[in-house]
Amino acid sequence: MHKTSSRLLALLSLLQTHRDWSGEDLAGRLSITSRTVRRDIDRLRELGYPITTVKGPAGGYRLGAGTHMPPMLFDDGQAVALAVALQTAATGTTVAEDATRALATLRQVMPPRLRHRIDLLRITAVQPPATRDTPQADIQVLVDLSRAIRAREELRFDYTPGPSASADDPRRVQPHHLVTWRNRWYLVAWDLDREDWRTFRVGRIRPRTPTGPRFAPRELPGGNVSTFITSRFRGNDGTTTDWPCHGEVILHLPAANVAPFAQDGIVEELSPGHCRLILGSWSWTGLAAAIGRFDTDIEVIGPPQLATAFADLAARYARAARTTGPEIGPTP
Repeated sequence: MHKTSSRLLALLSLLQTHRDWSGEDLAGRLSITSRTVRRDIDRLRELGYPITTVKGPAGGYRLGAGTHMPPMLFDDGQAVALAVALQTAATGTTVAEDATRALATLRQVMPPRLRHRIDLLRITAVQPPATRDTPQADIQVLVDLSRAIRAREELRFDYTPGPSASADDPRRVQPHHLVTWRNRWYLVAWDLDREDWRTFRVGRIRPRTPTGPRFAPRELPGGNVSTFITSRFRGNDGTTTDWPCHGEVILHLPAANVAPFAQDGIVEELSPGHCRLILGSWSWTGLAAAIGRFDTDIEVIGPPQLATAFADLAARYARAARTTGPEIGPTP
């Protein structure tokens, strides 16, 4: 039988799958009795998790959304991954101080064995030199823009086009994508007053409230955000490199975690835990290796040569894993 803490974590993981669970199903999955399930549900409620009882012939439980953030339970791997992510907090945003405080709080409540592993991790995310015309993107602005994009609601905001310029008249846009390009965040949107597509530096946006009516998304010129962004920035301050090999993948990581290390690639937010990466390299094998360094699940969008390169690397690495070198004896 699981220890109580491990069992609570397993129970919480099941409840977080956004479905209703009967007491019998939970008992069967955890190899415990229905009485123990009821007792563990009560423990989670005492910790602040809003678990409701579902009425019906069999009854059941559902994890709802709470008004306060309850205590969280992490297994060892999750805790270490969270600490690494906090140490490499998003480039080009204002969350660095908050990330440092969050890491200190996390470390304080860790058991000694995990605290030792975290203390061994000394990671420094080196930022490119800041200039006067690269204001940081406020994290709340990123959240507000993401919310409007997902809800497909029109936006109004004040926009300052340059470091020495004053704010333009309020802009009215239909927001479509949040992307990063060379460590800067951009909003891709249809400008309603100018009747044309525009890219806006997020660090220069000051949203107004409330948002406007919902809209039906237009199709981007070129068919996708990669073609659109590279065509807009080619030859300007974001000059692109004409790599002979370009590939597109979906990474199971937040865009903010990928952006600082994407170099001249394009990162597009898809969801809180997924992003699209468009990257170039001198060879398909080199491109696959560069994408593999993000150490997460990868979905290849295209082209087929990139998928073939991943297969070739997988076979090569498998052979390397089976290779054993000669034993080295003690030095006389």
